[in-house]
Amino acid sequence: MKNNHVLITIYGAEQICASCVGAPGSKDTYEWLQAAIGRKYDTNHISYQYIDIDKPMQEEKHIEIVEKILQDEYFYPLVTVNGEIVAEGIPKLKTVYEALNKHHIAPL
Repeated sequence: MKNNHVLITIYGAEQICASCVGAPGSKDTYEWLQAAIGRKYDTNHISYQYIDIDKPMQEEKHIEIVEKILQDEYFYPLVTVNGEIVAEGIPKLKTVYEALNKHHIAPL
């Protein structure tokens, strides 16, 4: 089996999403996802990136997503796996795990 590298990106902000009252913050979600994925998958081929939507962006791919979040097209925290949106608002582990399986990341 070919080893693929997966980049999980979490877009979020210090302030909790207005539609996500009572939900964990974006940074908490970022840390929670890393811990949950680390318990189920071999993380040698997974890296994580946190993008603060309130800070200036350089990369076009991030600018486009951040603009959509700021225009309320997406809720945050927004989770992508290799650029594909897999969760927004309160992420469900099942959908994140399905994306990892699709990219041939091996469960432990």
